Amino acid sequence: MADSNYVRGEMDISDQKSTWDGFMKASVWGGFITTLVVAYLTFTLAIGMNWMVSLVLVAGAGLVGGLAMGMGGAWVAAVIGLTALAVFVQVIITLFGLIV
Repeated sequence: MADSNYVRGEMDISDQKSTWDGFMKASVWGGFITTLVVAYLTFTLAIGMNWMVSLVLVAGAGLVGGLAMGMGGAWVAAVIGLTALAVFVQVIITLFGLIV
């Protein structure tokens, strides 16, 4: 049965609050990165835009959107890192295309 010493609203919920805040932050990051990837793929594959132009547009939108949403310096670093990875992958694809 319920503890007779329990008083509603006096329980420490700081752990639950920090877990919820972390979950929401991860959800926002994951959703925004997914949106940027889908936008990049749409621009390059469906529309036929040059990959470099598409990458600049999507990276710029990611930086502006992340800063507007207050995602901080870690977001900027993540977008720059993912952009560098995309350039590396596109260079490898181009080099492979020259070989074949």
